[in-house]
Amino acid sequence: MNFTRTSFSAIALLALASLAPVHAADDATYRGLGGQQGIKDIVATLIPLIKADARIKESFVDTDMKNLAMRLEEQFCALTGGPCVYKGDEMNDVHRGLKVTNAQFNALAEDLQIAMERNGVPSHVQNKLVAKLAPMQRAIVTK
Repeated sequence: MNFTRTSFSAIALLALASLAPVHAADDATYRGLGGQQGIKDIVATLIPLIKADARIKESFVDTDMKNLAMRLEEQFCALTGGPCVYKGDEMNDVHRGLKVTNAQFNALAEDLQIAMERNGVPSHVQNKLVAKLAPMQRAIVTK
């Protein structure tokens, strides 16, 4: 199944919302992302994109971006079958009261897609990560 950029964005933002500790049955997606170093590189590319994105940067003004990066790395690794464990709070708790909109969720998903493209992640692997993140939208979008 291929996702369009728009559906990818919505799905990716949803996935980022929950950051729930889920482990994949195998590690093919983890390996497709480049393992721990590949995930670290993707997140290192993503954080500056978030900070520069006029659509969402204000939402992250008071965010500890170093902690966010660490949690995203853990989440992406755990979700894709890697050896990591997500140690952050539940997505419902993290996003409670933040009034995150679908538009903001989609903007972050687009930034994630750009980060993966810049790091040479094949589209079929991008789609697999997004599909794993998609169920998180309900926990993230609160407005």
